[in-house]
Amino acid sequence: MTAIPSFTGDANPYGGGDPYADYRTADFPFTQYANLADRNLGAGVIAANDEFFAQRENLLVPERAEFDPEHFGHKGKIMDGWETRRRRGASAGHPWPTAEDHDWALVRLGAPGVIRGIVVDTAHFRGNYPQAVSVEGTSVAGSPSPEELLADDVKWTTLVPRTAVGGHAANGFSIDVEQRFTHLRVNQHPDGGIARLRVYGEVAPDPKWLEVLGTFDVVALENGGQVEDASNLFYSPATNTIQPGRSRKMDDGWETRRRRDQGNDWIRYRLVAQSQIRAIEIDTAYLKGNSAGWASVSVKDGETGEWTEILPRTRLQPDTNHRFVLDAPAVGTHARVDIFPDGGISRLRLHGSLTEQGVAGLAARHQELGG
Repeated sequence: MTAIPSFTGDANPYGGGDPYADYRTADFPFTQYANLADRNLGAGVIAANDEFFAQRENLLVPERAEFDPEHFGHKGKIMDGWETRRRRGASAGHPWPTAEDHDWALVRLGAPGVIRGIVVDTAHFRGNYPQAVSVEGTSVAGSPSPEELLADDVKWTTLVPRTAVGGHAANGFSIDVEQRFTHLRVNQHPDGGIARLRVYGEVAPDPKWLEVLGTFDVVALENGGQVEDASNLFYSPATNTIQPGRSRKMDDGWETRRRRDQGNDWIRYRLVAQSQIRAIEIDTAYLKGNSAGWASVSVKDGETGEWTEILPRTRLQPDTNHRFVLDAPAVGTHARVDIFPDGGISRLRLHGSLTEQGVAGLAARHQELGG
């Protein structure tokens, strides 16, 4: 685990104007991965030992934290994050918290996976952030209660050891633990506030579940699909196209800048495993004057396989879900959607099932990750 880079110490008191003007952040190398703690995937903060000043659920709000200097309530300053009360010692002779005192929150990941990086964001917590944080992970099947997760027989693996952090900063940590996790325990030492938590990684689905399902979306993020690359990410991330559910607004899809050449835009995906694709959906929901004009879909089998077009260049309508049934199943491990000439789509669905080779590969990977 490496902090890249590290921020420590207080930020200056808020002096007016743009509260993000002095916010400390960096480009982290793991943010190309999906956020496994995304509420859209089903993530939740299921328990915390204290949330006196600000609710634990704020940790997973998708938008950046906002600051209102005039916003006070009966308990004090209302912050857009998770904030606990100030800890005290046991007596007047020792009024300070002990070195072991800390607050914690339990986070259920939206999809189990291998974690590549974590951001503990203390935006707007300038003098009331934790002195240090630590993060642990565990893998527990089913839907365990907080009491079950805190039981003595549950094994927790340290992902971020106790590390000093800075106020009003994005504190990033690269993770190098090749295991599958379902839940996190976020600790702040000894107390304080955290605005947002982001957990970047690769979804590692349960192969037994997918095999029983039979036909499912083999490129969906929640099932283990990934975006490998895209031609343009000017307005929104390509990962939006494989998020659960339909798009709810224009920026909930993928939109490129306007092209002024004779090229086209594209996204390349890795499927959950080798699959047989039998049907395709391309949705342009909420993309009305900026939807792609045409689209095609291709697949290849293996890293060195050749691309084969399975849906020829087809006219798209704005704000419409387009459905296509293939004449014959297409086998592959990767897919690519090309849009012409530019614009966007909101969702791509590739309906199919795992091949025998796909089931075997997924099961081997699941076992390798401790599943």
